[in-house]
Amino acid sequence: MSLRIHVLACCFGLGSWVAVNGLWVELPLIVNTLPEGWELPSYLTVIIQLANLGPLLVTLMHKLCPGRLKERAVIYSVLSIGVLACILLAFSWDETTVVAAASRSTAFFILTFFLALVDCTSSVTFLPFMMQLPAHYITTYFIGEGLSGFIPGLVALGQGVGMAKCVNATQSSGNLTEEDMYIVQTQFLPPNFSTEVFFFFLAAMMCISLAAFSALNRLPRTFELSTENLVPDTDTVASVCSGLDNHGAVTEGENSNPKHHSEESGQARPQLVKSGHSVFQLTFIYFMVVWVNGATNGLLTSVQTYSCMPYGNLAYHLSAALASCANPVACIVAMFFPKRSLVLLGVLCLIGSVFGGYNMAMATMSPCPLLQGSALGEAIIVLSWVFFTGILSYVKVMVGVIFRDESHSALVWCGAAAQTGSLLGSAIMFPLVNVFNLFQSGDFCNTKCPL
Repeated sequence: MSLRIHVLACCFGLGSWVAVNGLWVELPLIVNTLPEGWELPSYLTVIIQLANLGPLLVTLMHKLCPGRLKERAVIYSVLSIGVLACILLAFSWDETTVVAAASRSTAFFILTFFLALVDCTSSVTFLPFMMQLPAHYITTYFIGEGLSGFIPGLVALGQGVGMAKCVNATQSSGNLTEEDMYIVQTQFLPPNFSTEVFFFFLAAMMCISLAAFSALNRLPRTFELSTENLVPDTDTVASVCSGLDNHGAVTEGENSNPKHHSEESGQARPQLVKSGHSVFQLTFIYFMVVWVNGATNGLLTSVQTYSCMPYGNLAYHLSAALASCANPVACIVAMFFPKRSLVLLGVLCLIGSVFGGYNMAMATMSPCPLLQGSALGEAIIVLSWVFFTGILSYVKVMVGVIFRDESHSALVWCGAAAQTGSLLGSAIMFPLVNVFNLFQSGDFCNTKCPL
């Protein structure tokens, strides 16, 4: 029975962020087809931020109408929407419509919003449901949540990316001169399996999560709501990886009641340790939260195409897939090597920002970045994206652990700061990419760069 529940909890966690992670790792194939081209990631960052409407509504329902929201019904609904959206994407991801005299990927954007809505809402519904199980199953759930980013990355690596080649094409022109008859075009060879198959794979992952939830929901309630402390060990890091706080923490009111203390004196009920950071230290930590989330969720993700695509489809493909795998790996490293030193975290934040600065510099130099056309240039940009994502993911996790030990309200403000950073990053980059056109796309065959 115990092993079965562990497997179900892990499979349930798979559905948390698998859809959005899957979209990011599939972008290297999608950007070559959809009319937005290299601007597509900047649209996705804004759409994902808009999808935070889901958790906002759930939170307001809990505050304004406590006990009225049926949590299980919400989970069934969001997982079912996720399955349906993935299936519809498989059939209509490349359908376009004309909006304001320009071709737009309307179907892709609408379905992406619903997938992001599912994943964002899972942050405030999945873990509260898991709190009904004994605490040792929560770690297994977080393993599944980490796999929701790791597995799509591995599948994308297996999918490969179509190599580009230059071919002569006939130009439809009234002039019959040889110069006008033939032009050089970039042609992309197909990957190992199509984008449609990949979206069906995401739908299957969501189905597995839905089936696992249904099975967990039918388990006999022979145990009480878990109130075990999840702070001291690896569960602390795991829960922070998901950006959620500890629902079983002791409240301030309970601590101030002497009678309550006398009743609980015989029980070994652990308390959160106060870290006692100064105002300056807390300001520094909050700044790190805003900066790290702004960089990883808005500033750099919006221009990943511009920093990677000039090196070729393979470089972009490896950057997206391996960076997706780097995030859960960073969470696992944080479980076994938790370091709370603010000096160390500040240094790591600086190192990660240096990698991010290199990625941004290559994006601004697009379509002719440094070392273009060389294996060394491709290797550097891929490694830069992997280290950028991995290092700053580690910083995010450890900062969350620090705030969790500080107080419950500090962790809430940490989440608000993270969302503020993500929103600012997306809001800053969208007009720079799509309105002011500060970043230039290129063509594999027709872009001529100086030596």
